[in-house]
Amino acid sequence: MNRRRLMRNALGASVFLIKPAFAVQSPTSNDPVEFTTHGNLVIERPVTGKPHTGKVLAAIQPHSDDIPIFAAGTVAKLLNEGYTGYLIRVTNDDMAGPGSIGNTVLANEVDNNAVARVLGLQKVFDLNYGNHMIDAISRSELRSRLIFLFRLLKVDTIVCYDPWAHYDENPDHYISAHCVEAACWMAGGEKDFPEHFAAGLKPHAVREKYYFARFQQRVNRVVDIGATLERKVDVLMENKAQGPAGEAGARLKKDLASRGQHLPLLGNDDTAANRAYIKEFVLKADAELGKKYGLQYAEQFHYIGIEKPAVEDYIKRNALPL
Repeated sequence: MNRRRLMRNALGASVFLIKPAFAVQSPTSNDPVEFTTHGNLVIERPVTGKPHTGKVLAAIQPHSDDIPIFAAGTVAKLLNEGYTGYLIRVTNDDMAGPGSIGNTVLANEVDNNAVARVLGLQKVFDLNYGNHMIDAISRSELRSRLIFLFRLLKVDTIVCYDPWAHYDENPDHYISAHCVEAACWMAGGEKDFPEHFAAGLKPHAVREKYYFARFQQRVNRVVDIGATLERKVDVLMENKAQGPAGEAGARLKKDLASRGQHLPLLGNDDTAANRAYIKEFVLKADAELGKKYGLQYAEQFHYIGIEKPAVEDYIKRNALPL
């Protein structure tokens, strides 16, 4: 939404003092750069080739502008590296957009489909709950729908809001996130929703998560999005109904002209103005985060990777032939 705050918490501002109880398996190109209270903070950089071929990503957002603002660069990076991706939108966005409620719903649906197309996601799943009303629905229903999708699509990795972030006043964000996290775990159960198995599905836990947040959260991963910056700008350009960008540059350019002024930043046409506005203002937090780590632009996450069972490590180090 236009009123949505874009500035995120400073890195390392976690109030948690306990390290993760598991080791995270990270790609070899990632660089641990500092130790935080929750493990090494890792810079995830682009890798060559398609190392994630065969893996499935679900980008999950309550609203049509969430992934574009907080994670479009990372989603584009992972797709470039071989993931097959899907977009799941939890609400119908009926409270944030232009005109009547009906016009708002349609405008956001158009935007959401365009976001998926520009990112290169294979399909959109709209769950169509009422905007700002997720706290009034059955959480078990939402969780069960997500479990079905995780099993159907065989999702390996999700990108969504952090269920444990702080100070987010929007129930759509934190309740959706809690349902996503529970569904990631329950989808691997052999007794949860056995009717799925009768329909040919199998248990399939989601084991890797990139959690983003509007405000304070644990941060243990910073993703270099320099190579996918232009794609993120493309995505934000499509978010016209409620995104912070859309036609904002063109509107500013027109307003300045009515006052006999202009900004060289905004260029000579509306498209240039919109792209420049996004890079200078909407992505300011991404630029500041990147600068801290010697990058052009970056996105930050609470990353949860694949647990590495201690018994396997012990066997590898200590097992002897009979």
